[in-house]
Amino acid sequence: MDSDIELISDGDGLAVIGEPAAVERFLASEGLASKSLDLPRLSTVLSSGSGAAQAGAEIAAASGRWVKLTKQSAELMQKYPLMKGSDSGVARAIVTQKGKTKHIVEFVKPGSVLTSPAMLAGAAGLMAQLAMQQAMDEITDYLKVIDAKVDDVLRGQKDAVLAAMIGVESQIDDAMVMREESGRIGSITWSKIDGAEATIAQTQAYALRQLEGLADKLESTTQVGELGKVARGAEVTVREWLAVLARCFQLLDALAVLELDRVLDESPHELDRHRVGLRAARQKRLDKVAARTRDLLARMDTAAGTANAKVLLHPTASRVVDSRNRVATSVIDFEALLGIESDRSAVERRRWLDAASDVKDKALATGADGVEVTKRLGDAGLSRARTVGSEVRSGLTSRLSRVRRDDSDG
Repeated sequence: MDSDIELISDGDGLAVIGEPAAVERFLASEGLASKSLDLPRLSTVLSSGSGAAQAGAEIAAASGRWVKLTKQSAELMQKYPLMKGSDSGVARAIVTQKGKTKHIVEFVKPGSVLTSPAMLAGAAGLMAQLAMQQAMDEITDYLKVIDAKVDDVLRGQKDAVLAAMIGVESQIDDAMVMREESGRIGSITWSKIDGAEATIAQTQAYALRQLEGLADKLESTTQVGELGKVARGAEVTVREWLAVLARCFQLLDALAVLELDRVLDESPHELDRHRVGLRAARQKRLDKVAARTRDLLARMDTAAGTANAKVLLHPTASRVVDSRNRVATSVIDFEALLGIESDRSAVERRRWLDAASDVKDKALATGADGVEVTKRLGDAGLSRARTVGSEVRSGLTSRLSRVRRDDSDG
């Protein structure tokens, strides 16, 4: 092989394929972290026909590395523009290294097995698996950070579907261990997780219904005191059900990795189509979850607005806004984890003194009407003070009477 490097992108990551030393030099020069792309597994895709021996030789001589699509790697693709290679969203180009000159991008030309459509489809399948595994690792880290015990949440529910979910978790985790150890998924292992997707989908739907129910409760609560209790409870509840949703995505990604292995073994010509289908299904799930979290925050914004409007008469109403902001933070972290774009901003809670100052300013600005409003506010405040003072005196008198009785008894 020469020093040419092939770049392949599927929208989620970038594959760098070529002679091992050339690949390492290229990645080092661009400062990119990468993971191994297991090219030998593509021998199934390229083993048919008279070119099987050539395919095996080229794959054995090549090195493949996968780079997660980040701001840095996206800039790399702008530096080396890629050309669409198919209708499945995959693009590629050749970066030619000529002596000490800068890299020159050339569109891929036929002739090499490594630039064939079959190789492109196979590489895209491997890239999809690495992207899913990366997402799974990030969800594991997320669950550790928020200290959410997903199994504890599921066990706390009476729904039989959630009990089945715990069993499915164990089966999929075992299958991933088998894949790691043996490099493939056999029919026996696959049969154990058959039907797991339906259980996970039902659990996801259940979690979304819990968020919807919470949103409904926020909307129907009008008393500020009760609204504060609901909002404070939402801080924990939302975090727990977002953790369950994250685990659902993690398990579905694991299933997708296992599915691609099975397709690669049994129907390699279907690999690219299956990959595209899995990606579309995941995006549909993301859209559904995003719609629910947007609705939840919209209802919490309404609750926060209600609390702000009543903060003068209910100083503790500002806690509703604090709860909203904590829930928003949980949602934003969750959406960022799954790659859902969002534009949220914290609702600035009105301090009680600010609200009181606003009323005073408005009262003074309205002349005679303002005097009347101020008088009413003053009377209300004086009446409240008298009531509180009377209660304090009554309580103090009662306590003193008890002390005197105790002394006389002694």
